[in-house]
Formats: sequence, C-alpha cells, structure tokens
Amino acid sequence: MKAKLFLSLGLLALGACAPMSIYYREGVSVSRLQTETTDCQVRALRDAPVANEVRQGPPIYYPGRTVCNSAGQCWQQPGWWVPGNVYTVDANQGLRNRVETQCMAEKGYAPVSLPQCSQAVRDQVALSRNAKMPALGESSCIVRFQDGSVQVVTPQRAG
Repeated sequence: MKAKLFLSLGLLALGACAPMSIYYREGVSVSRLQTETTDCQVRALRDAPVANEVRQGPPIYYPGRTVCNSAGQCWQQPGWWVPGNVYTVDANQGLRNRVETQCMAEKGYAPVSLPQCSQAVRDQVALSRNAKMPALGESSCIVRFQDGSVQVVTPQRAG
C-alpha cells in the first residue's frame, strides 16, 4: 500500500514539472481564451461525438512444463490460455482533437508547450481573468491555478 502511495506521489511530482500544452494568442485575456476554448470543445464534441468501442487484447498462451519426481517419473503439465484485457477506446478522440485545434486556429490561437513556472514565480502571480497573454520569451512559463485556469507569465530577467 505504501509503495503505491509513493509511486502515485512521485508521478504527481513529475507531472508538476512537465511542460504544459495550451492554446496561445498574444494579447488575449485569460477569460476570452477560456470562453473560446470551451466553444471549440463543444463544437468538436458536436462534430465528432464520443464513439466508444469495446476491444480486447490478444490472448496469451503459457506453455506447459515437464515435471519430474525423485524417482525419475516425469509428466507434462498442460499449458493454458489467458484471455486478453478488455478495454474501451473512443474511436473519435483523435478526430475531436483535430477539430478543436482547427477551430482554435480559426480564432487565431496556436498550440504552445511551455514549462510550469517555479514556485517563486507562482507566488508572485495573482489569478486575474482579465490578464492578457504576454509576448513569449525564453523565460515564459505557465501558472496553473486551483480552479484549473492557466496564465502565461514572462518573468523579467534580473541583471
């Protein structure tokens, strides 16, 4: 149980360091970005609805083995099959992602991948729905707030 907890916490910590992909358009407010993203997500869901398919992986065969006792008598244990895992796939997920990206491109947004901001930078940024997306620079990063909203920040370099 402890091992699962540590593994989960470790993966969560790694996820916090990983770059984030968002839609970006310089000068647009966070609230407008959220509204237009939602509009495009709804459009994508309407145009490419969820189409779940149940699938099954291939079965696995475990061959039997020969077992011998101390008297030298041997026999063959039979092999057995284990059925493949059953899982669900949304067949339209890729198409839905492309429709959303195309919709956002029509609105002037481009997908960008930026690192998450350090704790020192996050502590200096207040959530503001009217904040505008700054020009991107080498030090640009993303702050994710508890409500799920994000803000792009380009800290000024000291020096």
